Amino acid sequence: MECISIFDMLKIGIGPSSSHTLGPWRAAERWINHLKKVNLFDSITAVKVDLYGSLSLTGKGHATDLAVILGLSGCDPEYIPTDEIQPLISKIKEEQKLKFGNSFNIHFEAASNIVFNKEFLPFHANGIKFTGFSHDKEISTDTYYSIGGGFIVREELIHAKENIEIHKTFPYPIQKAKELEEYCKQTQLKISEIVLENERSLRSDEEIDFEIKRVWNTMLECMYIGCHTEGKLPGGLNVRRRAFDLHEKLKEEKKYNSPEEWLVAIRNTEVKFRQILKWVSCFALSVNEVNASLGRVVTAPTNGSSGVIPAVLMYYMVIENHDADFKQIKQFLLVAGEIGSLFKKGATISAAMGGCQAEIGVSSAMAAGALTELLGGTPEQVLMASEIAMEHHLGLTCDPIGGLVQIPCIERNAMGAIKAINAAELALESDYLNAKVPLDKVISSMWETAKDMNVKYKETSEGGLAVSVNISDC
Repeated sequence: MECISIFDMLKIGIGPSSSHTLGPWRAAERWINHLKKVNLFDSITAVKVDLYGSLSLTGKGHATDLAVILGLSGCDPEYIPTDEIQPLISKIKEEQKLKFGNSFNIHFEAASNIVFNKEFLPFHANGIKFTGFSHDKEISTDTYYSIGGGFIVREELIHAKENIEIHKTFPYPIQKAKELEEYCKQTQLKISEIVLENERSLRSDEEIDFEIKRVWNTMLECMYIGCHTEGKLPGGLNVRRRAFDLHEKLKEEKKYNSPEEWLVAIRNTEVKFRQILKWVSCFALSVNEVNASLGRVVTAPTNGSSGVIPAVLMYYMVIENHDADFKQIKQFLLVAGEIGSLFKKGATISAAMGGCQAEIGVSSAMAAGALTELLGGTPEQVLMASEIAMEHHLGLTCDPIGGLVQIPCIERNAMGAIKAINAAELALESDYLNAKVPLDKVISSMWETAKDMNVKYKETSEGGLAVSVNISDC
């Protein structure tokens, strides 16, 4: 049984895409580690990278080529200062040299060493092949697939156990929502408490708290940066940042000097219903504007949907419970991570495989379930809220204009957050015994919908808004 940690679902990385940026970045790292393992790393004098399918079709807009360069250079997406990314890329392109694995220089011309191939490889829409040379002799070829949310699989290990981290020590192994519900009934524990017990089989309580704080601090800093940065987004669509203007209108005359002080300040701001909608939208927009600018975000479960969960969590802290602290943050993220893992196991979190329902739909379901538990909902109501949120995202296509994670992606995060809050309220006022659609059924329906969806609506920029809107008119 596949057991996934919440930290697999909530990864820290660089935008704009978990599958097209973070995934290829991690694939390059993994290839380098493989070369070291088989004693070929020091022999490499040149490399070639082939991108296939969706990675090729929307790779430029998703900065896939830049991610590959950074991965081959040995940079860590969790820790590299974001203001160093563009200067490093420019230096590599200008000098045509790359410090391979941060160890030694090799000749590298991005325009010729990274090849965009439109054809699709058989296993997944996001294929990437690395070829290593030693003085014009090919000595290594390895293919990887970026399967969504920053998850990577190696072609040679697709059917092997090494391909997926399987934690046999989980006391509550969960594949389906029904199993999670049964564990809660048997133990009389909340979903967050069940998930915490599983996490304890992997890490100490101190390590769990440290990582959750790191995830939350990244989310908070991302929202802070997005709310305090004006101008236009990169990429050529001339998309104006809206979080800054919206935040300026909402924040009143509050004084603060850090993300933490900012949170305290806005929690003391009076809000009415329309302002609540604006605040939630502002939080979501801020994250995804940072994501679109090669900023650092948390995949939740993907970069393209990274604004939903922090926006809903901020809604709870700013609107619902001014006394909320780390205990509630931890509880929220434990539940959200588990709900996301159910979708990954039963369907997909890759837009290249399932359209945007696999990203915004899943993130909305994660946030809805997590919010429901914080608002006092039962495990059954948590699962109902997740089902409601996904039910009303079924069939949502992925059709980014220009292959950029901007239009309609940024606004979709705001809509997904609002839907999550509404789903939680509906679930809290519902009788679970009369529920007609279990979460497992909506997950399987989502997967069937994904398989039936035309490929042009799966992150290829060959359908929908991507072809209806002329980029030159933007």
